Amino acid sequence: MNKSILLVTTALGAVVAVLTPAAAQIKGGAPVGGQQGIGPAMPETITITAQQLNAARNGIETDIGASTYSIGEVAIQSVPGGDNTLLNQVILQAPDVAQDSFGQFHVRGEHAEIQYRIDGIILPEGISVFGQTLSPRLIDSMKLLTGALPAEFGLRNAGVIDITTKSGALDTGGDISIYGGSHSTYNPSVEYGGTSGNLTYFVSGDYLHDLLGIESPDGSSTPQHDKTNQYHGFAMLEDFLDPADRVSLLIGTSHDNFQIPNQVGLSPSLGLTVNGQTGFPSENLNETQSEITHFGIVSFQHSQDLFDVQTSLIARYSSLSFTPDPLGDLLYNGIAQTAFKSNLAYAWQTDSAFHVIQDHTIRAGFYIQDDHGISKTSSQVLPADANGVQTTDVPQTIIDNYGKTEKIYSFYLQDEWKVFETFTLNYGFRYDEVQAFTSGSMIEPRVNAVWQPFMGTILHAGYAKYLTPPPFEQINNVTVSKFVNTTAAPSVTQDDTPVVERANYYDVGANQIIIPGLTVGLDTYAKFDHDLIDEGQFGAPIILTPFNYKDGRQYGAELTTNYTSPTFTAYANFALQHAIGKQIVSSEFNFSPDDLAYIATHFIDLDHEQHFTASGGVSWLYDGTRISADILAGSGLRASLTLPDGSTIPNGAHLPYYTQTNVGLQHSFDIAGGLIARFDVINVFDIKYQIRNGTGVGVGAPQWGPRRGFFFGLEKTF
Repeated sequence: MNKSILLVTTALGAVVAVLTPAAAQIKGGAPVGGQQGIGPAMPETITITAQQLNAARNGIETDIGASTYSIGEVAIQSVPGGDNTLLNQVILQAPDVAQDSFGQFHVRGEHAEIQYRIDGIILPEGISVFGQTLSPRLIDSMKLLTGALPAEFGLRNAGVIDITTKSGALDTGGDISIYGGSHSTYNPSVEYGGTSGNLTYFVSGDYLHDLLGIESPDGSSTPQHDKTNQYHGFAMLEDFLDPADRVSLLIGTSHDNFQIPNQVGLSPSLGLTVNGQTGFPSENLNETQSEITHFGIVSFQHSQDLFDVQTSLIARYSSLSFTPDPLGDLLYNGIAQTAFKSNLAYAWQTDSAFHVIQDHTIRAGFYIQDDHGISKTSSQVLPADANGVQTTDVPQTIIDNYGKTEKIYSFYLQDEWKVFETFTLNYGFRYDEVQAFTSGSMIEPRVNAVWQPFMGTILHAGYAKYLTPPPFEQINNVTVSKFVNTTAAPSVTQDDTPVVERANYYDVGANQIIIPGLTVGLDTYAKFDHDLIDEGQFGAPIILTPFNYKDGRQYGAELTTNYTSPTFTAYANFALQHAIGKQIVSSEFNFSPDDLAYIATHFIDLDHEQHFTASGGVSWLYDGTRISADILAGSGLRASLTLPDGSTIPNGAHLPYYTQTNVGLQHSFDIAGGLIARFDVINVFDIKYQIRNGTGVGVGAPQWGPRRGFFFGLEKTF
């Protein structure tokens, strides 16, 4: 496997990277159009052609003006756990990324609003809370782009996770590994890449079993009822038709099953009776959730002379099934709801770059998506009078099913203009239109300027207007009136549909090379929102529901440092942020009257705001042994503040400051064709810290960070 790109902090397209000679060939190779025929017996020619087409594909996109954090395969392997860890754990090492429960993370004070791209192709959103479809095993390199994004990026604007997959042409060979340890973790995996004539291929697969599938609700090392079994697979095929053209196929699948963990020692507190029973120990609850995702992408790329284009057809299916504890959920929550959601999406994406005018690169493209969502719920509730008092102990069933179609149309046009040698201006616009539960459209101007006044100094400033649709697949179109006079009747019956968010975004920053290998960056941003989109977990099914604040504000600053050398790398990130919202204007029935009244007249901190976030890490390689460590630190997410008079301020407090330190050790043995052993310790100091305490806007239950765990792995390369 060619492991060539180290962890790098970049901004504005300023590349500060360590490239092996093989990677450097991409920069210095002959133009694609000038390459001769491939020939079935010339794998080295396939490799060169793949490098050149990859470089051309990367050139279709531009990150001019965006804040970009790059992570390569070596950096992933250097994280404690390596590619056995989950993708979100890798992304948490980027600047201003705050961790949350259920494997969620937040970029720059946004709830989610993350777009995933694979080889430049948008992967439509799926219905997933705990599960993660994409594994680090398929990644050759990855970028997190945020800030004032160029016009080709839209719809999900908080951040773009842009993944370049491994390729059989560049990653020939494979490995089989076994990894496990604490929490009964068992994680075998396999990956392999190669070529056959003009065809290249890469496949990977893994299985995960452990007893800490979701964060602990009580801080215990191994919580009650928290088993998970997960299956993930990925395949990539490429056919090089000639030196300027290729067709590729990407296929991915994941099937994840979770038990919902239980707190111990609780008893029902609502005073309800179900078929004569009033008691139920909380440790006996049996709730489960299953999440499935499949996707397929067929792409054609043509890159020759002054024109590059990639066009792709995309399909993605996802589903989520929640099974309650029929008796326990009724006694604890007044409702036991079986829920099923599915979404089937089809999309067509085309992106192109034209180099026909000196000092200008014109980029244009479009994206069309059509997806159909289905929601089916069967709710067991108890009849009640107008005051909410139970009238019988015999449950009744309420069925609430619906289906809906969403359509998305997007187009962009932009010009990257090299005004003079040290100054580049990227300007353009995109148009987005969304038709779903509600409709919205907008023309979004974008402009970014990058200036290098001195050698090693890069300054940038950018502005972007954003339209962000609510996550269609998660909108919960509940018929509130069906639950009147039951134990699940909401205290608020208003249920306005979530609408699109519109925002103005400003970003200013600088990067400075201090000495060769050492880079320091500072970035600042401000975002002003109308109908700010947030999400919350309301009720027992672990399904996130979107809602809007009428007004929102996000401000922040990020300081990044990165040092790279052939044997040693180190990075440190520090971020400050402030994210607030005022007046909830959709999905109101999920909130209490007191919270709605307070938020209607006060800006409050968003529940996922973390004022202070830091991350850092080091990695040292010596004689086949790599020692690495990383750290996460934060000021804590938000929680409700209880005042002396008993009233509360929503999100008025934050949880305590926390740190988590992980270490890893791996060694490569030159035996049996190649053997790698690793040992990792997660949360070395066994610091017990809380991610959520169960209070705050849209927060359903408490969760704690992982306790100390020991993990071992063996990897056989071939």
